[in-house]
Amino acid sequence: MKLLIASVSVVLSLGIGAAQEATTVKRVPVHPTTSVAGKDVFHAYCAVCHGATAKGDGPAAPALKIPPPDLTRIAQKNGGKFPELRVQDIITGRTEGPAAHGSSEMPVWGPLFKHMELNPDMGTIRVFNLLKYIESIQVK
Repeated sequence: MKLLIASVSVVLSLGIGAAQEATTVKRVPVHPTTSVAGKDVFHAYCAVCHGATAKGDGPAAPALKIPPPDLTRIAQKNGGKFPELRVQDIITGRTEGPAAHGSSEMPVWGPLFKHMELNPDMGTIRVFNLLKYIESIQVK
């Protein structure tokens, strides 16, 4: 049985004139990228909200109820240590994360990655590589 899972993809729609400006969120099916490299996974699935530099300034950020966090400062906010297992558990949905994580605004990517492809192990690889990429962009 094929499982159809929707993810959040954002399209910013600007109306004509300042009074008519509107921001909308459009849901589309999640599709696998050809690459499983952490940086590529981040840019394909996370950058729309977290921004290309992971600072929470993606093009969809203004449409969200809760602003996306700056992912480059996770270690800094945790005494200088990157909480690898906690971040992994947030991505996969094994533990509760930020208020938006796991909601319709911020999908839990672990299950989505596992159901995108015939081989569910590819989902685990994507999560691990994404985790390692986020760890690599921590400010010192």
